[in-house]
Amino acid sequence: MDYFLIVLLICIFLSLAVGVYLGGKLTARTYQAKLDRWIQEKEKQIRLDAIKRSRATLGGKFGEQLAPYLPDFAYDPTEVRFIGSPIDFIVFPGLSQDDPREIVLLEVKSRGNKLSKREKRIRELVREKRIRWELYETYI
Repeated sequence: MDYFLIVLLICIFLSLAVGVYLGGKLTARTYQAKLDRWIQEKEKQIRLDAIKRSRATLGGKFGEQLAPYLPDFAYDPTEVRFIGSPIDFIVFPGLSQDDPREIVLLEVKSRGNKLSKREKRIRELVREKRIRWELYETYI
């Protein structure tokens, strides 16, 4: 009888061990599947956010280039040259009459956007009159 009880306890213990082992495997698979779905969802969100930001950037660049043709723009569009970076435009007021009076470095921002660190530094250099004209001659 004692021998039968020992065998029964061993069988019960082995059954429990196998059950715990298989249950852990199923739980790990379940969590792995949940993690994989979460990763796919987050990746999709990140891609959509990147597309949204890219469109906003392209819209801003389009708006910058369109600015000289807006009704409230202060300069003659024929006297404006698009640079794009690090500033948006160089304006030569009076150029259309062959009599430029000044040179204006012009940055276009939509409402709420602020100057970048680089743009602020360029503004400081202009205010400090640290700007010059050079001639580069080539013999090509």
